[in-house]
Amino acid sequence: MSSTNKPVEIDKDGSFKRQTNRFTASFGEELPVEAGKYRLLWSPACPWAHRAVIVRKILGLDTSISLGTASPLRPQIDRVDWEFSLDENGKDPELGIQYVSEVYLNADNNYSGRPTVPVIVDIDEKKAVNNDYFNLTTDFETAWASFHKEGAPDLYPKELREDIDYWSEVIFHDINNGVYKCGFAQSQEAYEHAYDQLFARLDKLEQHLSKNRFLLGDYITEADVRFYTTLARFDVAYYNGFNTNRNLIREFPSLWGYARDLYQTEGFGDTTDFHAIKQHYHLSITINPNLAEKKILPKGPDLSVWESPHHRKKLSQTRDKFRF
Repeated sequence: MSSTNKPVEIDKDGSFKRQTNRFTASFGEELPVEAGKYRLLWSPACPWAHRAVIVRKILGLDTSISLGTASPLRPQIDRVDWEFSLDENGKDPELGIQYVSEVYLNADNNYSGRPTVPVIVDIDEKKAVNNDYFNLTTDFETAWASFHKEGAPDLYPKELREDIDYWSEVIFHDINNGVYKCGFAQSQEAYEHAYDQLFARLDKLEQHLSKNRFLLGDYITEADVRFYTTLARFDVAYYNGFNTNRNLIREFPSLWGYARDLYQTEGFGDTTDFHAIKQHYHLSITINPNLAEKKILPKGPDLSVWESPHHRKKLSQTRDKFRF
């Protein structure tokens, strides 16, 4: 693959169709679970990668799986790739690579899709072994259980998995990917359909969260992690950058309180880099090619409000946010 070729992800009707994942081998069945064997590559700009980093942090897998951080800015307009320009000498210090695409090509020299994050890399072979962002976090919660820190919470309890999986599907189609279907639509009809679907779901979740502290009640689960990463990016990036401009999240009383509740929880806010998010969505020329010559980073919104009281505890009968 030439990483300078931009894959086509637009359907005939102008709607955005996200590419399927190429490396979907599961841990514990096809891939060995072994501390120190793998490196997780991410960019703090990416919501899909962010949720993997949140779960890694909450469960204590940061001592077993190392982390490589790519820049939020794309290297050039005709290269859809992630670059390690933040590291010394412009290369990931453990893998010695300049671009994420290198681990994809090491695994398959005919790979022709976008080199996405998150991606799990076999450190010794420098090969991508898993870029299945949809299932990676549940693998962390199940197959990697023996490496969880002492007292780690249960984000994917067995008796709730059917409900969590339901919410994960809904959130992915209508919200996580929904904002991209708005932002990358190439026809007015496709954009408006995605827009209406997105806000119809947000309206329903506003009502649901007016009575429930978290999506499944009193405790944070995998489903909340998935929802949070879109909420964190909504006002600073999607509202303007992707034209999801009916409402800001902070204009939904329950959603806004819920988002702040999660942000103020260890593993969420401390892995959220608003500056990187703003850089990626407002300055990256592969997101908006019109910015190739004139790049202005928006000054707002006020991010200090994420620390303001959320008063969500009144909806919960427990003291803890996690189930242990």
